[in-house]
Amino acid sequence: MLPLVLASASPRRADLLRAAGLDPTIAPVECDERWRAGEAPVAYARRIARAKAELAHAATPPGHVILAADTTVWIREDEAPLGKPVDADDAAATLQRLTLARVHRVTTAFTIVDTRGPSPRWEHGETTTEVEFRALSPAAIAAYVATDEWRGKAGGYAIQGHAAALVRGIVGSYTGVVGLPLAEVIERLEALDAPR
Repeated sequence: MLPLVLASASPRRADLLRAAGLDPTIAPVECDERWRAGEAPVAYARRIARAKAELAHAATPPGHVILAADTTVWIREDEAPLGKPVDADDAAATLQRLTLARVHRVTTAFTIVDTRGPSPRWEHGETTTEVEFRALSPAAIAAYVATDEWRGKAGGYAIQGHAAALVRGIVGSYTGVVGLPLAEVIERLEALDAPR
């Protein structure tokens, strides 16, 4: 079994890995996730994923494969990404922005550190998925906010839950929107053990 360490407290990421037959050790890290003014959303997601991996690498003994990820929801490259809402009003305002935009993007970047060899190997990747929301009335937004599902979610929604009814369609990785682009991550993990 791959000695995988997931540097995340997200139960969704852990569930995705378990669904793929892996049994990660859960070891979340505390990371400064503040956005830097002028930083493009994809670059932001990459930076945070790498920062989480670096923190986990420093705290994990050799002989493991560390996986860290960051999910960022954004509308325009020249605007700040949509973070995790701080309260119900913020969640409603975030959903209002998403429905007005109709199409937004969800980038999940990941970093893998293989510490099983004489020197660590670093792998990076990400997916960006286009998500189209249906037109949401104030009542529909209020009903979703009342589920409390928005708590702790970038962009204020969970596509795998009640928000499935808000989404008209996606182009790209569904699991990337959930929080981990599973096919791409598994591909990288398998490549680490491929003969060279």
